[in-house]
Amino acid sequence: MFNGGGIRSFSRNLHFRKAFTLIELLVVIGVIAILLAVLVPSLRKARHQAKLVVCASNLRNVGTAIHAYSQDYNDTIPFGPEGLPMAGSQFYTATGNVTSLISLYDGSPVGLGLLLDGYIADQPKVLFCPDADQHTDAEIELSRVGELQAQCDYYYRHASVALLYGQPETFHVRLTNLGKNRNQKMISALVMDVQFLANESLSVFGVVTRTNHDRKAVNILLADGQVVRQDNSDDTFTVDIGGYPYDALDKILLAFELADDLR
Repeated sequence: MFNGGGIRSFSRNLHFRKAFTLIELLVVIGVIAILLAVLVPSLRKARHQAKLVVCASNLRNVGTAIHAYSQDYNDTIPFGPEGLPMAGSQFYTATGNVTSLISLYDGSPVGLGLLLDGYIADQPKVLFCPDADQHTDAEIELSRVGELQAQCDYYYRHASVALLYGQPETFHVRLTNLGKNRNQKMISALVMDVQFLANESLSVFGVVTRTNHDRKAVNILLADGQVVRQDNSDDTFTVDIGGYPYDALDKILLAFELADDLR
């Protein structure tokens, strides 16, 4: 005979066996928490590594553009800008921002900004690091070129000049003969990640901290087009000006001189 009560009892037992106990649920949650604790740092590290690779690719493209520019302009590299005397809140020269400018206050392209017309016109965002620790709006900076001052995420070494203001003696530095640095070593490092620390008190003058890759690494473009990655966990290439901005440009040049030894 059909035993409806037996079936209902079986169904109830089956349903009971499928349900999680509180202990089982806590175990599952614990396992998931452990997996997340293991995987999230690994994923974060992998993401940073991927951005380091993209950054290096950016610099490689910049190197190709500099070489193309050099072929068109009698072996010279993009130059400028001229340093200006500090006046009022105009501290950009002293702080070394002069090395990352791509246009002046009047919008005139300078430094790596000279590559925007033709050489990197189809990929202008290679002037911006994909792993900048402080957000940089590349679209806004690029839109300022031709109108206002703009800067990128990389130091650019134009002629190894360390003047705070005035005209440097050399205007046309040849790519195949960049000369010697202050340590009498041959110059080879041209572009590198910005690693710049400034006291918050300087922010009223527009002097702010700007770093890439959590300050743990720097990508450096050499004159031969090669890009090398260096560990910066000990801040070897970090420029820390504290609350005193006036020797920042000299410190940036020192970082480049350290990079010259890598060739």
